[in-house]
Amino acid sequence: MNRRNFVAGTLLGLPLFGSTFLRAQDVANPTGPGRLPDDLVREFVRVGHNDLEAVQRMLKEVPGLLNASWDVGGGDFETALEGAGHVGDREIAEYLIGQGARANIFVLTMLGRTMEVKALLAAFPNLLRSKGPHGLTLLHHAQRGKEAAAELLEHVTKLGLTETKFKLP
Repeated sequence: MNRRNFVAGTLLGLPLFGSTFLRAQDVANPTGPGRLPDDLVREFVRVGHNDLEAVQRMLKEVPGLLNASWDVGGGDFETALEGAGHVGDREIAEYLIGQGARANIFVLTMLGRTMEVKALLAAFPNLLRSKGPHGLTLLHHAQRGKEAAAELLEHVTKLGLTETKFKLP
Protein backbone atom coordinates (compact mmCIF):
# COMPACT_ATOMS: atom_id res chain seq x y z
CA MET A 1 0.00 0.00 0.00
CA ASN A 2 1.40 3.38 -0.93
CA ARG A 3 1.08 6.57 1.06
CA ARG A 4 -1.74 7.95 -1.10
CA ASN A 5 -3.91 4.85 -0.65
CA PHE A 6 -3.18 4.74 3.09
CA VAL A 7 -4.16 8.41 3.61
CA ALA A 8 -7.27 8.11 1.44
CA GLY A 9 -8.32 4.90 3.20
CA THR A 10 -7.67 6.38 6.62
CA LEU A 11 -9.59 9.59 5.93
CA LEU A 12 -12.50 7.74 4.37
CA GLY A 13 -12.54 5.13 7.13
CA LEU A 14 -12.29 7.61 10.00
CA PRO A 15 -15.93 8.75 10.00
CA LEU A 16 -17.08 5.18 9.69
CA PHE A 17 -14.76 4.06 12.48
CA GLY A 18 -15.70 7.04 14.63
CA SER A 19 -19.42 6.46 14.32
CA THR A 20 -19.04 2.75 14.99
CA PHE A 21 -16.90 3.51 18.02
CA LEU A 22 -19.43 5.98 19.41
CA ARG A 23 -22.31 3.59 18.89
CA ALA A 24 -20.39 0.85 20.69
CA GLN A 25 -19.95 3.17 23.67
CA ASP A 26 -23.71 3.65 23.94
CA VAL A 27 -24.60 -0.04 23.91
CA ALA A 28 -24.57 -1.96 27.21
CA ASN A 29 -21.93 -4.64 27.48
CA PRO A 30 -23.87 -7.81 26.56
CA THR A 31 -21.43 -10.00 28.46
CA GLY A 32 -21.47 -7.88 31.65
CA PRO A 33 -23.98 -7.91 34.46
CA GLY A 34 -27.41 -6.49 33.73
CA ARG A 35 -28.93 -3.46 35.37
CA LEU A 36 -30.49 -4.11 38.78
CA PRO A 37 -34.27 -3.65 38.81
CA ASP A 38 -35.29 -0.21 40.08
CA ASP A 39 -37.81 -1.66 42.55
CA LEU A 40 -35.12 -3.87 44.08
CA VAL A 41 -32.68 -0.98 44.48
CA ARG A 42 -35.38 1.27 45.94
CA GLU A 43 -36.33 -1.42 48.46
CA PHE A 44 -32.71 -2.02 49.48
CA VAL A 45 -32.17 1.69 50.06
CA ARG A 46 -35.44 1.83 52.03
CA VAL A 47 -34.49 -1.03 54.37
CA GLY A 48 -31.00 0.45 54.70
CA HIS A 49 -32.55 3.18 56.81
CA ASN A 50 -33.60 0.90 59.67
CA ASP A 51 -33.83 -2.85 59.00
CA LEU A 52 -30.53 -4.69 59.45
CA GLU A 53 -32.08 -8.13 59.02
CA ALA A 54 -33.58 -7.20 55.64
CA VAL A 55 -30.31 -5.55 54.55
CA GLN A 56 -28.38 -8.72 55.35
CA ARG A 57 -30.90 -10.96 53.61
CA MET A 58 -31.13 -8.83 50.47
CA LEU A 59 -27.36 -8.39 50.23
CA LYS A 60 -26.85 -12.14 50.55
CA GLU A 61 -29.34 -12.73 47.72
CA VAL A 62 -28.05 -9.90 45.48
CA PRO A 63 -24.49 -8.80 46.38
CA GLY A 64 -24.59 -6.12 43.66
CA LEU A 65 -26.93 -4.06 45.83
CA LEU A 66 -24.05 -3.06 48.14
CA ASN A 67 -23.29 0.21 46.36
CA ALA A 68 -26.50 0.52 44.35
CA SER A 69 -27.89 4.03 44.33
CA TRP A 70 -31.55 5.02 44.11
CA ASP A 71 -32.45 8.15 42.16
CA VAL A 72 -34.91 9.86 44.49
CA GLY A 73 -35.30 12.58 41.85
CA GLY A 74 -33.80 15.91 40.93
CA GLY A 75 -30.22 14.72 41.27
CA ASP A 76 -30.82 13.33 44.75
CA PHE A 77 -29.19 9.89 44.81
CA GLU A 78 -28.99 7.66 47.87
CA THR A 79 -27.46 4.31 48.82
CA ALA A 80 -28.52 2.06 51.69
CA LEU A 81 -25.37 3.17 53.53
CA GLU A 82 -26.29 6.82 53.10
CA GLY A 83 -29.80 6.05 54.35
CA ALA A 84 -28.34 4.49 57.48
CA GLY A 85 -26.06 7.51 57.79
CA HIS A 86 -28.70 10.20 57.75
CA VAL A 87 -31.01 8.40 60.18
CA GLY A 88 -28.12 7.56 62.50
CA ASP A 89 -28.28 3.76 62.25
CA ARG A 90 -24.72 2.94 63.23
CA GLU A 91 -25.24 -0.83 63.19
CA ILE A 92 -26.39 -0.91 59.56
CA ALA A 93 -23.70 1.57 58.50
CA GLU A 94 -20.93 -0.46 60.09
CA TYR A 95 -22.31 -3.70 58.64
CA LEU A 96 -22.41 -2.27 55.11
CA ILE A 97 -18.92 -0.76 55.37
CA GLY A 98 -17.72 -4.11 56.69
CA GLN A 99 -19.10 -5.68 53.51
CA GLY A 100 -17.13 -3.19 51.40
CA ALA A 101 -19.64 -0.36 50.87
CA ARG A 102 -18.12 2.96 49.84
CA ALA A 103 -18.20 5.29 52.83
CA ASN A 104 -18.37 9.05 52.37
CA ILE A 105 -17.85 12.10 54.57
CA PHE A 106 -21.50 12.15 55.66
CA VAL A 107 -21.52 8.57 56.94
CA LEU A 108 -18.07 9.01 58.48
CA THR A 109 -19.39 12.06 60.31
CA MET A 110 -22.37 10.15 61.71
CA LEU A 111 -20.01 7.37 62.82
CA GLY A 112 -17.84 9.92 64.63
CA ARG A 113 -14.71 9.24 62.57
CA THR A 114 -13.17 12.51 63.71
CA MET A 115 -9.66 12.06 62.32
CA GLU A 116 -10.88 11.13 58.83
CA VAL A 117 -13.52 13.86 58.62
CA LYS A 118 -11.21 16.58 59.91
CA ALA A 119 -8.55 15.50 57.40
CA LEU A 120 -11.06 15.64 54.53
CA LEU A 121 -12.30 19.07 55.61
CA ALA A 122 -8.73 20.36 55.93
CA ALA A 123 -7.87 19.09 52.45
CA PHE A 124 -11.17 20.14 50.85
CA PRO A 125 -12.74 23.00 52.88
CA ASN A 126 -15.73 23.33 50.53
CA LEU A 127 -16.96 19.91 51.69
CA LEU A 128 -18.27 21.74 54.77
CA ARG A 129 -21.14 23.01 52.63
CA SER A 130 -21.64 19.91 50.51
CA LYS A 131 -25.04 18.31 50.25
CA GLY A 132 -25.65 14.74 51.24
CA PRO A 133 -28.75 12.75 50.36
CA HIS A 134 -31.89 14.91 50.53
CA GLY A 135 -29.69 18.01 50.96
CA LEU A 136 -28.76 16.97 54.51
CA THR A 137 -25.53 18.51 55.80
CA LEU A 138 -22.61 17.36 57.89
CA LEU A 139 -24.25 19.13 60.84
CA HIS A 140 -27.32 16.90 60.48
CA HIS A 141 -25.14 13.79 60.29
CA ALA A 142 -23.10 14.85 63.33
CA GLN A 143 -26.32 15.34 65.29
CA ARG A 144 -27.52 11.87 64.27
CA GLY A 145 -24.20 10.40 65.41
CA LYS A 146 -24.97 11.46 69.00
CA GLU A 147 -22.12 10.93 71.50
CA ALA A 148 -19.82 9.27 68.95
CA ALA A 149 -19.94 12.39 66.79
CA ALA A 150 -19.96 15.03 69.54
CA GLU A 151 -16.46 16.28 68.67
CA LEU A 152 -17.40 16.58 65.00
CA LEU A 153 -20.62 18.38 65.89
CA GLU A 154 -18.55 20.97 67.74
CA HIS A 155 -15.98 21.10 64.92
CA VAL A 156 -18.40 21.75 62.04
CA THR A 157 -20.26 24.29 64.15
CA LYS A 158 -17.00 26.14 64.89
CA LEU A 159 -16.26 26.11 61.15
CA GLY A 160 -19.52 28.01 60.67
CA LEU A 161 -21.98 25.33 59.58
CA THR A 162 -25.40 26.18 60.97
CA GLU A 163 -27.74 24.54 58.48
CA THR A 164 -28.90 20.94 58.87
CA LYS A 165 -30.33 20.91 55.35
CA PHE A 166 -29.54 22.76 52.14
CA LYS A 167 -32.07 23.22 49.41
CA LEU A 168 -31.50 20.88 46.48
CA PRO A 169 -31.36 22.48 43.02
